[in-house]
Amino acid sequence: MPPRKRLLAPIGGRRRLKTDDDFFPFNLLPVECQLHVLSFLSEVDKCNSALVCSSWSCLVRSGKLWRVADFSRRGVFHMGQEGLLVSNREFERWKAWVHHYTHHLISRGASLLTLKASFDLGDECNKWGELLSHLLENVHCRDLCHLDLNWTFTLLEPLDLRVNSSSSSHQDSITKMDQVSNFQILLAKLTQSCPRITKMRLHFDWSETSVSLISQFQHLRVLELKYFWVFKGVSPSTLQTLTKSLPNLKSLTLHVLVPLRNLGISYTLESLSLEFLDVSPSRGLVFSCLNLPALRELRAKKIVRGITLDRRTRLRIQSRWPCLYQVLREGTPKLQALNNERLLPNWKEQTYRELTSILQQSCYCLQHLDSWLW
Repeated sequence: MPPRKRLLAPIGGRRRLKTDDDFFPFNLLPVECQLHVLSFLSEVDKCNSALVCSSWSCLVRSGKLWRVADFSRRGVFHMGQEGLLVSNREFERWKAWVHHYTHHLISRGASLLTLKASFDLGDECNKWGELLSHLLENVHCRDLCHLDLNWTFTLLEPLDLRVNSSSSSHQDSITKMDQVSNFQILLAKLTQSCPRITKMRLHFDWSETSVSLISQFQHLRVLELKYFWVFKGVSPSTLQTLTKSLPNLKSLTLHVLVPLRNLGISYTLESLSLEFLDVSPSRGLVFSCLNLPALRELRAKKIVRGITLDRRTRLRIQSRWPCLYQVLREGTPKLQALNNERLLPNWKEQTYRELTSILQQSCYCLQHLDSWLW
């Protein structure tokens, strides 16, 4: 039914017809307020709202309404499952959605603040890296501030891909190299297109090239780095270089798996700005020195890896490591919480029962780890 028309008093000798749309209070709000209200809608609801009237259709075309590119949300019905194997038909349907979604964001002139994606960048068949690069080149992403990227696997994978593929250590190594190479290409593009990222969560290969690239994000405040490959170690100098090069970093979470061949290596961490450090997901990560004058909270956990060592070997390795308590006393003057437990004001002067209990859970020194099972 067409909107009812009303005849208004003449203005300047002319009569004007006014529709009911003009009396809708929402249309009287400033455009920025209207966009803010519509921003609370889901992406599907935003598209549906464009059918309400012509003015809403124009609003929905605004790039300011499309702030999030989330390629992982299509897998909500597979919660908790990563790299799920599906039929070819389902994969092709999901792949079509990914390309349609990319085109949708580009056509709307999206002005992205958040990018979330999970694609195997080593997949030379589907070329997910090129798809993400195409998106970044054709939307406004200068103000992108949140990046959540898993570049080691694709959310859904066709079943036939795994059934017909031959697995070998040599082939796995080539795949890993392709993944790292394409990740670095994408990371380099991000440094140019999105220099203002403040929050980043991704898998990391700890190569000199990748460390150099990520160090260019000088606005980073929150960083979470997951381990990329169990056989890929992290050199102490590389970790130290990364933390020193990010002057605004406030929160750091590390998933570092120290290979068995590197048992005995310890690490130094330096940052003038870091306030929160979580290394509890790591295995075998031992600190010999911390220079973190602003640190207020630390989370660290000893994780048994099922390694059996004879006493002589264990003592030889542990003798290289200082006690975590001494490291914290010397390098974290503002520390207030350890493993979610509030520290007493005088914790640096003397230990107490609760603190000793926490150290038993997190320190690898001779005093706090006396076991043949690691």
